[in-house]
Amino acid sequence: MSDTNQQAFVYATYPDLAGKRVVITGGGSGIGAELVSAFVGQGARVWFLDIAEEAGRALEQKLAGAAQPARFVKCDLTDIPALQATFAAIVAEAGAVDILLNNAANDDRHEIEDVTPAYWDNRMAVNLRHKFFCSQAVIPGMKAQNYGVILNFGSISWYLASSQLDLYMTAKAGIEGMTRGMARDLGKYGIRANTVVPGAVRTPRQQALWHTPEEEARILAGQCIQERVEMQDVAALSLFLASSNGRRCSGREYFVDAGWYGA
Repeated sequence: MSDTNQQAFVYATYPDLAGKRVVITGGGSGIGAELVSAFVGQGARVWFLDIAEEAGRALEQKLAGAAQPARFVKCDLTDIPALQATFAAIVAEAGAVDILLNNAANDDRHEIEDVTPAYWDNRMAVNLRHKFFCSQAVIPGMKAQNYGVILNFGSISWYLASSQLDLYMTAKAGIEGMTRGMARDLGKYGIRANTVVPGAVRTPRQQALWHTPEEEARILAGQCIQERVEMQDVAALSLFLASSNGRRCSGREYFVDAGWYGA
């Protein structure tokens, strides 16, 4: 395996993203934090939501010197009235949201026998429901300006039938149906909707909780490209889809999985 993953990653520049009003959910850590940094690097005006205040404030401070510093907003996305109030405040300040990245999720493991109705409802609230209501909150402004981009974040897990992730996979499969419906209903208003499908991304959380030499070997054996997918790879695809270069992309699933699924 080469040392490509250790080399400095340089994002392509998309001039049309400068000044765009961008909201990113789950932006305090992992892929979300990389998305925040990537869009700030393009000169976008970024608001990012997370329930973890310490991580969110730390990232906000880290990016404080940018031309357009990111704004952290603490929000529990499972609380729909709080979510709606948060988006109303952002829209009141920004005028409208141009690009929404529905990234927030949590891949909690479980056994089927242990699932209760309350746990089911919680997992759908954490991984699916808020993506619809975040989108609902920004769509009126997008319609009014005849422009908008919604990126919903899925997962390769349900394509691979991963173990102990039944509810997470249920939610992630649902995201793709919801996104296709949004693309169809909103296209006539100049709004594009797509699903970004990451593979086995090397995030701090994944590395801390589940990384073993055996797991590393299993992942690489499944991939066509024998290098791990990094958070920057997901952000790079997201920048393209959000930019005018992706203007004819809508209603589809875009994988960044090093060729794991379908090859």
